[in-house]
Amino acid sequence: MPSRRLPAALLALALPLLVRPPAATAQRSPLDAPRSTLRSRSALLDSAKARLAQLDGTIRVPGLDSAVEVRRDRWGVPHIYAKTQHDLFFAQGFVAAQDRLWQMDMWRRIGEGRVAEVVGAKAVARDRFARLLKYRGPMDAEWASYAPDARQIVTAFVDGVNAYVAQVRARPPIEFTMLGVTPEPWSYDVPLQRMAALAMTGNALSEVARARLVTLVGKEKAAALWPADPARALDPPPGLDLAGVDERALGAALEAYGPVAYARLEGSNNWVVSGAKTATGKPLLANDPHRTIALPSLRYLTHLVGPGWNVIGAGEPALPGVAAGHNERVGFGFTIVGIDQQDVYVEKIGTCEGRGPRVARCYYAGGEWKPIRVIIDTIHVKNDAPWVVRLEFTEHGPIVGEDSARGRAFVLRFVGSEPGTAGYLASLSLNRARDWASFQEAAARWKLPTENLVYADVDGNIGWVAAGLAPVRHWSGMLPVPGDGRYEWRGFLPFAELPQAHNPAGGVIVTANNNILPPGYPHALNYEWASPYRAARIKQVLDSGAKFTAADFMRLQHDELSVPASRLVPVLAPVLARAARSGPAVRALAGWDYVMRRDSLAPLVYEAWVDALARRVFEPRAGAGWEVLDSEWDLQTLVRLVTTPDAAFGPDPALGRDRVVLLAFDDALGALQRRFGPDQAAWRWGAAHRARFRHPLAAAFDLEDAPRGGDGNTVNATGGRDLLQTHGASFREILDLADWDNSVATSTPGQSGQPGSPHYGDLLPLWRDGRYFPLVYSRPAVERATAHLLTLEPAPATRP
Repeated sequence: MPSRRLPAALLALALPLLVRPPAATAQRSPLDAPRSTLRSRSALLDSAKARLAQLDGTIRVPGLDSAVEVRRDRWGVPHIYAKTQHDLFFAQGFVAAQDRLWQMDMWRRIGEGRVAEVVGAKAVARDRFARLLKYRGPMDAEWASYAPDARQIVTAFVDGVNAYVAQVRARPPIEFTMLGVTPEPWSYDVPLQRMAALAMTGNALSEVARARLVTLVGKEKAAALWPADPARALDPPPGLDLAGVDERALGAALEAYGPVAYARLEGSNNWVVSGAKTATGKPLLANDPHRTIALPSLRYLTHLVGPGWNVIGAGEPALPGVAAGHNERVGFGFTIVGIDQQDVYVEKIGTCEGRGPRVARCYYAGGEWKPIRVIIDTIHVKNDAPWVVRLEFTEHGPIVGEDSARGRAFVLRFVGSEPGTAGYLASLSLNRARDWASFQEAAARWKLPTENLVYADVDGNIGWVAAGLAPVRHWSGMLPVPGDGRYEWRGFLPFAELPQAHNPAGGVIVTANNNILPPGYPHALNYEWASPYRAARIKQVLDSGAKFTAADFMRLQHDELSVPASRLVPVLAPVLARAARSGPAVRALAGWDYVMRRDSLAPLVYEAWVDALARRVFEPRAGAGWEVLDSEWDLQTLVRLVTTPDAAFGPDPALGRDRVVLLAFDDALGALQRRFGPDQAAWRWGAAHRARFRHPLAAAFDLEDAPRGGDGNTVNATGGRDLLQTHGASFREILDLADWDNSVATSTPGQSGQPGSPHYGDLLPLWRDGRYFPLVYSRPAVERATAHLLTLEPAPATRP
C-alpha cells in the first residue's frame, strides 16, 4: 500500500530485474519440477558447492605486506585483523569477493554500463545511461572529498578484489559459468561509479509525473491532489510547454531505474536515546535502513581491525569501510533524508550556424546557441554486433530524452557530476570519528546519498545531521524547467546550515524519512517525504518514560501497530454495522487492535480496502489525472479526506464518505475472494504478504518464502507491490554504548552469496522470526564466536 513515494530512494541490486523477472517465478515451486529437472538442480548445487571459497587454513596472496587473520563468526561475519591499513583494506576486498564476487561483478558492470555483455541487447539502453552518468570531473578533488587517504584505501581494496579474481578466474563462482563470462580485474575507479547513487536521489521521476498531472488537471488541482510538504504552490516556468513531458521524457533513465521504479518505497528508521532514558545510563542507538529484499542481500557485515581502525557494521560488498555500525567510541546509523538532488531541464535544440559545412546540433542557453558536447562510445552486446552509441551533453548534464516534434531535449541534472558524490565512500571518514566534532567533520564530507546520520558516543552524547549536497534554487524544483539560463543552481547549502542537533532536550532523536525540517527552518531541502506514521509511532514509544534496554529496541524495530489503520478503520466499522454486514472479515476488523500480525485476517482485509478506497476517493477528484495519481496518491491525504470529509463527497459529506468507504469494502472483499477463495476465515495476512528470495539465475538456488507482518507504514516496514514484501530492513543494528558486545544485528538471507555455502541462507530464519545475533566486537568475544579461521599470507607476485 502506498504512502508517498520517496525519490526512488531505496532500490537495490538491479540484476534480478535484468536476468530473471520476478513474475516468471511467482507461482513456481521446486517440487513441481519433473524428476529430470530436479536432477539438474542437484547437479547445479553440487557444482556451486565445488566452487565455494576457502574459509579455513592459509591462503598465500600476492600483494600483502604481512599476514592477516580473518575470523568468521558463527553468523558468517568476517573479523579482519591486519598490521597495516593497506593490508586491512586489501583483505576486506579479498574477503568480500570470497563471499560476493558475482554480485560485486554485476554491480561493477551496472555502474560501468557493461551489462549487455552478459544479458544481451535488452540492457543496451541501461548501459548507455550508465555511461551518460559517468563522473568526468577533476580526480584530485574527487578523491580528496571522501577522506585524505581515500585513494590509498580504495586502491588497496580493489587490489584485494583482484587478488581473489586471479585465484578463481579459472573456476569462478557458478553464476559466471552459467552466464558464460569470466571475472575480470577491477580498475581503481570502480567504487566511484554513480549509477548506484542515482536511485537514492530525487526527484526527476516526480518532476515529470507532476508535469503530466499539471497538463491533465491544471496546477491548482494538481497541487491539491499531490500536496507539497512543506506547503508551496506549484510554479510552472512561464513559457514552458509541459505538454509531452512525462516518463518518456527521461528515456533511457527509466531503463536505468528498472521496472520497480514506481513502487512506493517507505524508507528506513533510526533513533537514538540518551543515557537518561536507558537502563544502563548510556545511549542506545537503533537503525534499520530499508532497501529491496534480494538474494543475495545488498548489505554485507564486516569488522575491520588495524592501525587507526576498529569498526564493525554493514555496508555494501563492493565498497570499503562500513556504512552503519560503530568503532571504539562512536556509533552511527542512517536513513535517507531525500534532499532534492536532481532537476529535469528542457533544452531548446537546433542546428548550429556558421560552424563549417557539417551541420551540428546546438542548444540555446544564456542568450546564445551552444554546441552539444558529443562522445561516441561502443557497447559490446552478447550474441549481437557491438552497438555504437552517441552520448550527448549540455552544460546541465546528459541528454536522456528528446521531443523532436517540439525541437527540445530533456536533460537530467544530477549532483553526481560533482566531486565526492560516489555513494557511501565518505564512510571512510565517518568510520574514524572519535567525538561529535570529528563526526561533524566527517558528515561534512557526506554528499550522496543524503542521509540522516545519527550519532552516539561512549561519553553519553547523542546527535544528528541531515547530511548531503543540497542545491540552492530560487524555484521549487517540483517541475521541469527550461535550460535557457533562468533556472540555475546557486551553489550548494553550506554544511553548517543543514539541519542538525546535539544532545537535544528530551534525549530522543528519531528519523524515518519523514519531514525532519525544524520549525522555522529557512531552506527548502525537499517537498516530498515519507508519511509521518512510522516516525510518530517510534516517538510515541520512546516518549513513554521507560528506561529502555536493547531488548526493548528489538521489539520496537519489529513493532507492527498501524497508525493509519487506527484512524481509518474506526470510520469503516460503524458503516459496516449500520449496513448490517457480517462475516469473518467484518468481525476481524471490529475487534482489531491495529497490529498487523502475519497470522491475522484483519490486516489483509484492511490493505485491500485501503487500496480500493484510494481509487474510490481520488479517481473522481483527479479525473484524467488518475493515470498519474494511481501511483502517486498520498496516504496522509487519504486519511485526512476520509476522517474529515469535504464537499467533494456530496451535499452531505459524511453520508457521501460513508457510501464510498462501504463501496470500497465491497471492492476489497470481491478482490480477495477472487484471489484467495470464498472462505474468509482461512485468509491470513502472512499467506499473502511474503518476502521472496529468488536467485536471479536458477530456481535451484532459491530460498523459501518468509511470511511477514507489518506493512509499509509500520515500524517493521514491509512494504511492496501486490501484497508482497519487496523492500524493507534486510539489515538491522542495535548498538549498546554501555557494552559494545551487547550490540545485536539481523541480516538476510546470509553473508555469503554463494549457493551451497553454510552462510547463504542461515540468517533468514532469524530475520523471518524477528530474532537477532550478537554483533561481537571485543577480541575475546570474537574468539569465542569464531567458526572459521583463515590466514592470508604474503606471496611473491606471479607473472600473468
